[in-house]
Amino acid sequence: MFEILMYLFENYVHSEMEVVVDHDELTDELTRAGFHEQEIGKALAWLERLADLQDSKDSPYLTQAAPVASFRAYTPEELARLDVQSRGFLMYLEQIGVLDFTTREMVVDRVMELDTPQFCLDDLKWVILMVLFNVPGHEDAYSQMEDLLFEEPQGYMH
Repeated sequence: MFEILMYLFENYVHSEMEVVVDHDELTDELTRAGFHEQEIGKALAWLERLADLQDSKDSPYLTQAAPVASFRAYTPEELARLDVQSRGFLMYLEQIGVLDFTTREMVVDRVMELDTPQFCLDDLKWVILMVLFNVPGHEDAYSQMEDLLFEEPQGYMH
């Protein structure tokens, strides 16, 4: 499923192609690209739930302001999926203002919905980028995250 999300994101967002809105047309395109229909359905449902997270009636935790000095305690399931490096990266993004309370929770929600057995920091970065792209008003945060994802290391490597 994650491969399908990556395919869609890279082919529609980064290429700035016109987004296909017809569900059947998109399913046909993904099938021609070699993806299985069951995985396509899961990926499209994942994207629909991402869009639904913006509706405060379905996700009331997103409308509550976080305390100024909040601390995020992760559930055992979240700890199993998000390793120390991933959790540290989320905290770092909050500290530099790329993520806020709401977008962090959206990211964690979307990560937990992935049915991939292996999940790493690079995958997390792509999920963050997808979430920020789909949340109106977070264009600057999206741009910062894109820079973090694609920037080349500067200086000499020893």
